[in-house]
Amino acid sequence: MKLLADENMPYVHELFDEWSQVTTCPGRNMSPEQVAEAEVLLVRSITQVDQALLAQARGLSFVGTATIGCDHIDTRYLAERDITFASAPGCNKVAVGDYLLAALLKVAEHKGWQLSAKRLAVVGAGNTGSEVAGRARALGMEVLLCDPPRAAREGGDFVGLEQALAADIVSFHVPLIHEGEHPTWHLLDRERIEGLNSEQVLVNACRGDVWDNRALLDRQQGPSPLTLVMDVWEHEPALLAELVPHTLIATPHIAGYSLEGKARGTFALFQALCQQRGRAVTSGFEHLLPPPPVAQLALGQVPDQAMLGRLVRLVYDIGADDHRFRAALGKPDFFDRLRKTYPERRELGSLTLTYPDQGVQRRLAGLGFNT
Repeated sequence: MKLLADENMPYVHELFDEWSQVTTCPGRNMSPEQVAEAEVLLVRSITQVDQALLAQARGLSFVGTATIGCDHIDTRYLAERDITFASAPGCNKVAVGDYLLAALLKVAEHKGWQLSAKRLAVVGAGNTGSEVAGRARALGMEVLLCDPPRAAREGGDFVGLEQALAADIVSFHVPLIHEGEHPTWHLLDRERIEGLNSEQVLVNACRGDVWDNRALLDRQQGPSPLTLVMDVWEHEPALLAELVPHTLIATPHIAGYSLEGKARGTFALFQALCQQRGRAVTSGFEHLLPPPPVAQLALGQVPDQAMLGRLVRLVYDIGADDHRFRAALGKPDFFDRLRKTYPERRELGSLTLTYPDQGVQRRLAGLGFNT
């Protein structure tokens, strides 16, 4: 079986070599010629899988994306060609939860905030948004959930977008949808951007096109800029570079880039392909992971917000990601090169924290640590 995969997907060889001829290549520039002989194609979010890419692929029977979002996949075309499709919903929700927790603590340090006194609105309450909401609640924050499709299906305690946009911090976790009843392209448009107040914080860790970046730059260059955390950008990798200096945190679409998250994505596709081919799955992926740099720590006191920031940085330093991004900005192919050479990052759950009080343990577990 000939298998072609994005070179940034970990553990492809370990999982598939036994029964496949595995070839890897850069996902951004994958060509029809490279796909021509493939029977299995595994990609991430930067590869547009459509009729043009698959024009020469005659033996292709399986396409998988190791991501939650599928806006880069022409699923209708795959169905027309009877090509099995699989994705990996929820694979990197923990990593994005870690990223958001690190970002919130950085914002609080910058603004002198006590997060337990602030309100967070999560726009898009799916797997990832729900994970983020759980982290914020563990910080003692009031959380608003905005998800019109879920509200229409389920009812429940959801708020509208306008109410969500009045929160102290607004974090976006929606798929990119261009049409239909609930489009998300430029969900944060010029009118809504202009209506926000200067004390608010906006976070985007979903899709760059959900925000109108040009309108956002105009707002940031005016007298009352917002506080921005941006992991995703319009027109990646050719982002609006002028916007970067007006952000508090800027990173190259790596919120979900933990080693565990990427491994879960690869393994989800391994499971789906095994099911299609009638093969049994006899083990998980955890045995493939290396030991974490720091595995266990005993706490001598109940951690306050400042101490939580230090504990998070012990595992994941979002400031280092921001520094690398700004240092590389403007260099040739900097965006994809940062993603390709991204340092190995573990999830907070790789660190076990011990403390005798069960209430403190529950709170730390809610923040993502092992206890």
